Amino acid sequence: MVSSIPVIDISALRSGDGAIDAVAVALDSACRDTGFFCIVRHGVSCDLMASLDRSARTFFALPDAAKAAVAMQHGGRAWRGWFPLGGEMTNGVPDRKEGIYFGEELGADDKRVADATPLHGANLFPAQPAELRNAVLAWLEALTDLGHLVLGAIGVGLGLPRDWFRSNLTADPTILFRIFRYPPHDIAASSPLGIEAGEWGVAEHTDYGLLTLLLQDDRGGLQVHGRDGWIDVPPIDGSFVCNIGDMLERITGGRYRSTPHRVRNTSGGERLSFPFFFDPSWHALIDPLPIDGGSQPDAETRARWDGRSVFDFEGTYGEYLTAKVAKVFPALVSTLD
Repeated sequence: MVSSIPVIDISALRSGDGAIDAVAVALDSACRDTGFFCIVRHGVSCDLMASLDRSARTFFALPDAAKAAVAMQHGGRAWRGWFPLGGEMTNGVPDRKEGIYFGEELGADDKRVADATPLHGANLFPAQPAELRNAVLAWLEALTDLGHLVLGAIGVGLGLPRDWFRSNLTADPTILFRIFRYPPHDIAASSPLGIEAGEWGVAEHTDYGLLTLLLQDDRGGLQVHGRDGWIDVPPIDGSFVCNIGDMLERITGGRYRSTPHRVRNTSGGERLSFPFFFDPSWHALIDPLPIDGGSQPDAETRARWDGRSVFDFEGTYGEYLTAKVAKVFPALVSTLD
């Protein structure tokens, strides 16, 4: 029985010391098993991590009325900004979290913005704390670089050239970044039967794209559904928890798993998490990879949490993503029309 996710040192991906293949093998093994792994010695500054965490906590400590100045309804088709506790839904049930959405910073002269492409545009940065803007923009740059680095090694593990993903799917990646705050929640006190719908920080789900890079604080609460049941993912200081999304499961024919995960914050304090989604270009068609070992998905792969199959979808990544996020904020769906 697997009781933890692997921790992988990826320093060789930056140093080029000849150990890249070993990292690729370790990533391939993790993607075949749980679809989750933790990376260390990744090269992202600890000072940047601390700055982002500090400024995010300052923002969430503001009154809701102040945070509402950058509420999502002001973000239009870009879907950027803050939402209150319970404002986001998973599988039709409100999550016990609040958060703020960011993405690649794009001006009005960018063709994607001029073409009214959903989820593309300018970010809504709060006036206070002023340092959040610089921390987020630096984070977007650092994590985009890290996403290319890790996905390149995953490609090597699949038997592809190291630049295959960048040349074919992520030359212009879809970049989405969230900061979530989970307030403390005493599950035992609120429900004599344990956990019920609406008591999750975020309920069981999978991610939509290729790769998620998650910074979490020291509170814990993340759980992954492995082959033998739910696994706790304890925080490791300075690390990123990574998982693959629906599109990587799809293009590998089920060789890799887009693993369900969930969050419940019973730590007694607030929990902050910082998921960064590194996904295919908006207009990319998600076709099977030119690899050996891809196969038709088995019954276990098809038995998803939402009763749907990533293998039945046909179209671009943008079409897939738009259909998914429209269920997360039903009240904002009209902005995508």
